[in-house]
Amino acid sequence: MTTTHMTGEGMVRAPGQFFINGEWVAPSASSMFNVITPSTEALFLRVAEAQTPDVDRAVAAARYAFDKGPWPRMSHSERAGYLMKIAEGMREAADRLGKIWVSQTGVVDAMAHKSSANCAQIFEYHAGLAETYPFEERHVSQSGESVSLLVREPVGVVAAIIPWNAPLMLMSWKMAPALLAGCTVVLKTSPEAPAEALVLAEIFESIGLPPGVVNVLCADRQVSEHLVRHTGIDKVTFTGSTAAGRKIASICGERIARCTLELGGKSAAVILDDADLEHVAESLSGSARMMTGQVCSSLTRIIVGRDRHDDLVDALSASFSKIRTGDPFDPATEMGPLAMARQRDRVEGYLAKGVDEGARIATGGKRPAHLNRGFYIEPTVFCNVDNAMTIAREEIFGPVISVIPADNEAHAVDIANDTIFGLNASVFTKDATRAYQVAREIRSGTVGHNGSRSGFSIAFGGFKQSGIGREGGKEGLLPFLETKTIVLDDEPVRD
Repeated sequence: MTTTHMTGEGMVRAPGQFFINGEWVAPSASSMFNVITPSTEALFLRVAEAQTPDVDRAVAAARYAFDKGPWPRMSHSERAGYLMKIAEGMREAADRLGKIWVSQTGVVDAMAHKSSANCAQIFEYHAGLAETYPFEERHVSQSGESVSLLVREPVGVVAAIIPWNAPLMLMSWKMAPALLAGCTVVLKTSPEAPAEALVLAEIFESIGLPPGVVNVLCADRQVSEHLVRHTGIDKVTFTGSTAAGRKIASICGERIARCTLELGGKSAAVILDDADLEHVAESLSGSARMMTGQVCSSLTRIIVGRDRHDDLVDALSASFSKIRTGDPFDPATEMGPLAMARQRDRVEGYLAKGVDEGARIATGGKRPAHLNRGFYIEPTVFCNVDNAMTIAREEIFGPVISVIPADNEAHAVDIANDTIFGLNASVFTKDATRAYQVAREIRSGTVGHNGSRSGFSIAFGGFKQSGIGREGGKEGLLPFLETKTIVLDDEPVRD
């Protein structure tokens, strides 16, 4: 089968440089990262690999821009003007950004282009908060003898650490509130998907963003840890695995640095006894194929009454087996490859582990026979899964779901909550009242009715080991603000 291949040549202006202090600068060393296209296994792009001196330089630029520069001293409306210009630049670059996402991680083209354009709305939304968010609140003492102000000020220099699966969206949800708040940012991309951030850096340069406000580089784990430990960083915002999140939280705890962590999930779909199983199957197959299941909030534990288990497995198998897997640039393709070879190896390891522990594969479980190149795996349904099995406990990060039988509704809720994670969940039922009641019992940051429902417009984040803090909506602005109380004898004179 022929698959489309693009190279990054011409898509990114300066892949061999970093964007620091408003300029494109040469790296301190000659080492480079190879970015591989997962559908073809061919080289897409080579980008510079940051070392410790590069991180130090970026942090120094962000530190000076926050401590001495104009950015935190602008009004929120002035900063909102820059956010609107960033949004305009993203819309103009949407086609390029979409092609980059497909080439780096294998998401299907239609989703990539739609999502890339929509990311501009994140900056526009936060620009709108400049006029509506209560950055300052006036309080008068009961005696009337003083005036107290509750002000919300920028937390400082932010290290934003971005994963490879949906980099543009995730950096937008981090940077837009940070910039509106008045923070300066060191944006650290993953070695597997660095190009979108470099395109954004081009936009920052073109709109005249003040030097040092956003600094962009790409680094691996050891150098990234140096960034987290850096005393010039006031806050870390991270999206990635729970294992990496534990490490970051422990480092931040050593010096009481602020952190927001959006981590892993093992999200449950609770299927009540009145749910339409055909609808359930179609909804879950749509969720599983999105980004080839490489989504932290993916519904991967499907909990259903024991008497309906086999019927649901049949419906899921029929739906999953129809998913068209192939070239992500082909409009007919519904699911592309996994993002990298090590990710396919990881998924295949879990498939073997599930069988070894006694689960049965109802459909999928192999590399597609018609695809002899690329990091592909079939969408897979496990049945008769015990919640104690490894495939039900650990995040697989692929198009693999486990169907778990429950004795009754209460038992289903117990199974849903029997996990270290608590990021997302869903309740399938025709009755909204039942959905609400069960949702209140599930320990999860988001619970959707009849499918995976995004909470980013309100607040997104996890209970338990799925994270700390929230992103999106007004709640997502708070982690980039510190609260200060000022008590005055008289009303201050305003500019």
